[in-house]
This record gives sequence, structure tokens and C-alpha cells, in this order.
Amino acid sequence: MSNRGNFSSKLGFILAAAGSAVGLGNIWRFPYLAGTNGGAGFLFIYLICVLMLCFPVMVGEIAIGRNAGSDAFGSYKKLGGGNWGYLGLYGILAGVLILSYYNVVAGWAFGYFLEISFGNLLDHQDFGSFFGDYVNDIGPLFFFSLGFMVITAVIVAQGIAKGIEAANKIMMPGLYIILIGLIIYSLTLPHAMDGVRFYLVPDFSEIHSKTIFYALCQAFFSLSLGMGCLITYGSYVTKDQNIVKSAVIISMADTSVAFLAGLMVFPLVFSLGAEPGQGPKLIFVILTQAFQSMGPFVGRIVGGSFFLLICFAALTSTISLLEVPAAYFVDQKKLPRKAVVWGVSGLIFVLGIPTMYSQGLVPFLNKLPFHNSPDFLSFVADLCDIMLVSGGCIMCLFIRSKWRVGSLNNELAIGNPGYVGSFVQGYINFAISWFCPVVLGILSILVIVDKYYGLEWLFG
Repeated sequence: MSNRGNFSSKLGFILAAAGSAVGLGNIWRFPYLAGTNGGAGFLFIYLICVLMLCFPVMVGEIAIGRNAGSDAFGSYKKLGGGNWGYLGLYGILAGVLILSYYNVVAGWAFGYFLEISFGNLLDHQDFGSFFGDYVNDIGPLFFFSLGFMVITAVIVAQGIAKGIEAANKIMMPGLYIILIGLIIYSLTLPHAMDGVRFYLVPDFSEIHSKTIFYALCQAFFSLSLGMGCLITYGSYVTKDQNIVKSAVIISMADTSVAFLAGLMVFPLVFSLGAEPGQGPKLIFVILTQAFQSMGPFVGRIVGGSFFLLICFAALTSTISLLEVPAAYFVDQKKLPRKAVVWGVSGLIFVLGIPTMYSQGLVPFLNKLPFHNSPDFLSFVADLCDIMLVSGGCIMCLFIRSKWRVGSLNNELAIGNPGYVGSFVQGYINFAISWFCPVVLGILSILVIVDKYYGLEWLFG
């Protein structure tokens, strides 16, 4: 394990794992899902999902990684034997697919940061048309996404302590500083309190089956569960680390960023007089209008800071997503880290090229023959959602039927002398054995049906 490297401190692991969880799902996806699903009602259900469903799964993944001391494939194979290693490969594949499209969207955000801060983006009058033209201007976007991948690879190639841990120690505090600064400014805008009320005062009549479904999906996606990230990071954790306590802090950090993102976004939206239920275009179209309304100087500062925030959040996630397949080749194939990182990052970048061309340039990639005719980016994202939820379900079944809950308890008791016999132990045992696999199993089926056939019959 010493040859693989470890996190140099408890704080280093927590910041890295929190950085893995914090990403575009918090800053981009959470606000638009909250906006289209009732605001405060969605937030309320989301928080319950994180506590009851996601926390036990996170604890299980970290414990598996630390006990086995290997990548996702090696961990499942060591603890389960037989064909269980393929569950690790399933998670690794999910991480690769996510990074292939995630890097493209991160390139969009990086380009918007440059265009707002140093270009003339805010001079446009139709931001919807601008965004459509922007995502089809492949020349600049190719280099924006390539640059993002190169930065990610440079950090991961440096190893655990000097690369991943060191980068997150800078970016995570920086992310919070920018986020809090933007919240303070947004709360000073006209009608900002209308946005706060929409976001924080729940109307329970607005909570429907659709709200619960999307809150469950978002909570699981947001915390980077089911794809081997936390198993891989857990393998670099020393035995004196309290896994349960660390998982609590990581969950709180991720949830706080999502919560604060909503507290920043909705005052901006309501100050513009726009509807909150704008879907994915909320960030790139609606908020850009809000930045324009602030005037040329303030708009550049606030808008540039916002998209820099998104870049920071995306980078903390792309780092962890690249580490998952890199750890596999380092551990299982005994290849040198730097060569593996650059080779894998190059392959993933190439896999992302169809996503770049899926926003209109190639008709087939822009309209696939599935429910609602998604573009290729949406298709890959939907597939990954399915893989994450089903991967989390099978992970619980692995602990219950193969590794056993007793082995999980033994690992969690290391570094946590008060764990055995506690209420937390009782809940984790119940959740891993029964609650989580049942809920995630049902959710997996519903996600598949939703992505390819639709759930209108359920949502009404």
C-alpha cells in the first residue's frame, strides 16, 4: 500500500473525497432540477435522501476500499473472489463514460468564463441563440476541453498526496470563497427574497412522485456513488481514519455546496423576473442574462466569478474520475502512473468527441432513436445514471451476501472505538442489508424506464 501512496492527512482525504462529490451536479444540475421540481420541496426530499440512502452507501464504499487497499476491480476481487471483480470494472467503465462527456461540459464552462471575463459575450442580445452557436463552434471548444483534460492529467499524474490532495486543498476552499461571495452579492439584488422564499419555504402540495424520483437520482449522482471513486479513494486511507465521521463530513460538504448553489442561483433568477423552471439552460442562458443586466463592469466580475466557480467544481470531479481507471492500470497491470494517466486521459478525450458533435453538427448524434429523441450527450449521461444507481444496489448486495455485514462492522470499528453497539451501527447495518438495496433496486428499474420509455404514467 505504501508503494501506491496514501493521503497525507485526514483533512486531505476529506477534501479530496468532498471534491470528488462536488461538481457540475451541485452547481449546474441541482439548481435546475430544484427549479423544475418545486424549489424548497425538492430540497427537503433531497436532504432526506442524502441522509437515509446515500450516507450508508458512501460508508460501505470507503470501507471496501480501505480494507482491500486496491482499486475498484482489485477490491471487489480480493474481498469477493470469483467474478465480483467485474462489478469493479462496471464502476470503472461508468467513471470513464462520465468523464468523456463531463470534460466537454467543463470545456463549455471554461469557455464561458473566458468569454464573459475577457470577451464580448455580455454584448449579445439573444443568449439562447448564442449558446446554440457556441456549442457548435467545435474549434475553440476542442481546445477548451483539451485544456481541461490536460490540467486534470497533470494533477493526477503527480500522485495522491502531491497531486490530488494538494490540488483539492487549494480548490475546495477557493470554491467556497467564490460561492459565498456570489451569494452575498445576489442577496442584495431586487426581488432576491422572492427567490429565497421559493427555495427555502416548502409548499408540500408541490411534492409529487416526480419530485421524490428526481431528488433520489440527484442525491445519488451528486455524491459520486456507484462508480468506484470512493472505493479508490478509500484504498488510500490509513487505518487511523474514522470512516463514519469522514463520511458525515463529506456528505455535509457536498450537500452544503448544492444548498449554497441554490441560494446563489434563485435570487439571481428572480431578480431578472425569470421563471425558475428553465431546465438545463438555466445556467448558460438565463443566468447570463442576469449578468448582463448588472452592467458591463459588475457583470464581468460576477459572471466571470460564477463560471470560474463551475470550473473549480468540475475540476475537483474530473480529477477523481480520472483516478479511478488510472488506479486500475497501476494496481492490476503494474504500469507507471504518469504513463497510465496520460494514456487514459487521451483515450477518454477521444471518447468525448462524439459528445462535442452532438449539439447539432451531426444530425444522427443530435437525435437518437430513444424516448424523447435525446442527443448523444444526454444518451451517455442517462446511461451513466443507470450504471451508478444499479452499481450502488449491487454493492449493497455484495456486502450483504459476500463480504458480510460483520466484516463491514469490523472495518468501520477501526479508528472508531465507539462504533460497535451504537445507533449508527444499527442503522448502517439495516440500510446496507435491506433499505438501500430495495430502494436502489426499484430506482434502477424506474430510471431505465424513465430514460428509454418515459414515466408520464407515474408522474401524472
